Amino acid sequence: MNNKFILYPSLLCAILLASCNNNKVDDKKSTEPLAVPVTTVEVLDTIVANEYISDIQAIKNVEIRARINGFLEKIFVDEGDIVKKGQLLFKINDQEFQIQLASANALLKTAMAEAKTISLEVEQTKLLFNKKIVSKIELDLADAKLAASRAKIDEAKAQVNLAQTRINYTNVRAPYDGAIDRIALKEGSLVTEGTFLTNISDLSQVYAYFDISEKQFLEMMQDSAYKNGNFKKPVSLALANGQTFSQTGIAELAESQFDGNTGSISLRAKFNNTGQTLRHGSSGKIIFPTKLDNIVAVHQKSVFEIQDRTFVYVVKADNTIKMTPFTAAERIGHYYVVEEGLQPNEKIVYEGTQALKDGERINPKAATTTVQATK
Repeated sequence: MNNKFILYPSLLCAILLASCNNNKVDDKKSTEPLAVPVTTVEVLDTIVANEYISDIQAIKNVEIRARINGFLEKIFVDEGDIVKKGQLLFKINDQEFQIQLASANALLKTAMAEAKTISLEVEQTKLLFNKKIVSKIELDLADAKLAASRAKIDEAKAQVNLAQTRINYTNVRAPYDGAIDRIALKEGSLVTEGTFLTNISDLSQVYAYFDISEKQFLEMMQDSAYKNGNFKKPVSLALANGQTFSQTGIAELAESQFDGNTGSISLRAKFNNTGQTLRHGSSGKIIFPTKLDNIVAVHQKSVFEIQDRTFVYVVKADNTIKMTPFTAAERIGHYYVVEEGLQPNEKIVYEGTQALKDGERINPKAATTTVQATK
C-alpha cells in the first residue's frame, strides 16, 4: 500500500507565514543593544597597609671593651646570659695596679708628714717675725715652702686616685640590664686598652628601622596623624617566620632629611619586647597603615590590558562605548588607583569587556559592586 502526502494550499501558506515571522523576531533580537553592567569611576577613602623591610635593633646595644692593660683573670658570665646593671662580668689581673696604689699611698703619707713639719716651722717663723727677730722675707719663704708641700699632697692624692681608678677598671661591670653576646676571649688572654670583650643589649624594647621613598612619604603626609603635627603612628611587625609580632609598635620619624643617594628617609618603630622574642640584628617587615582620602579608582573587573597598557570602556552619552587608556598607580585591594586619564564619576563598563568592541552601542544596566579597597 503506498502512502501519499497531500499538501493543501492553505496549509502551505500557514507554514510560510510562520517562517517569515520567526525570521523577523531573530532579526529584531540581533539588532537590540547588548545589556551591559555599568558603574562609575569611584572616589574612595581607604587605608593602605604598606610593607617595609626593617632592621631591628636593641634600644641600647654597646660594646664592652677593656679599659686597662693586663691578663683576663676571670669571666663571670656566659654567652647569652641575662645580667643586671652593675653585675661583674670580667676580672683583669690587678696585681700591678695594687702595687702602684700602695706606692702612691706611701708617697701621700710622706707628703702629708712633710707638710706637717713645714707647717710647724711656719708657725715658729711667725712668732719670731712678730718679735721682729726675723724679717718679712724669711716669713714669706716659710709660707712658700708650706704651699709647695701642700701641692705635693695634692699630687700624691692624684696618684692614689689614678691607681685606684686603674684597679676599678680591672672589674668590668654591666652598664645596664641586658643580654650578653658572644665572648671574644678566654680566661688568661692578654688584653690591652680597647680590646673587645663582648656586646650587651638592652632587649626590653627594640627599634625597627625602615626606609620609605619620597613618594611614599608624601602619601604618608596625607594621613591625619601627620597633619596634626604629632606623628605617632601605630604599626605592626611581621616576623621572619610570617607570624605577626604580638605587640603593636609606634612609628615616628628617625631622620629630618632625605638621603641624597637613595632618595629615601628613615623611620623607626618602637616595640615593647617583654618576652625578648626580638633580638638585636634580626629582621622583619613593618606593616604601615596609611589613610588616604579622595582616591580616584576603578574596579579591576572594569580594566583590561593591551601591550602593558591599561584600558576601560567609557560609556558616552549616546550609550556607545569608547576604549580609553589610563595611567594606573598601585593596586589597592580590588581597585586600580588612577593617576590620570579618567575623571571621577565618569561612566564605565563594569565587567564583560571581552565580549565588547570599541564604538559598540550598549544597553547600560546598573552594576552592583562591593567596595573593598583596603590593601
